[in-house]
Amino acid sequence: MVSKDNVGRKIFELRKRKGITQEKLASLVNVTPQAISKWENSMTLPDTCRLLWCSI
Repeated sequence: MVSKDNVGRKIFELRKRKGITQEKLASLVNVTPQAISKWENSMTLPDTCRLLWCSI
């Protein structure tokens, strides 16, 4: 089973490593910046279909 905490930390880590904002990531995967924030804060999980085609 996937842990929301692990997913959120990984998204945050990768985003920071690439030097992009939540707004930029949101535009890349066609969601709102609020969705990115919820993912990074382990409130929700992203739809995996959105992340499969996005190489950040």
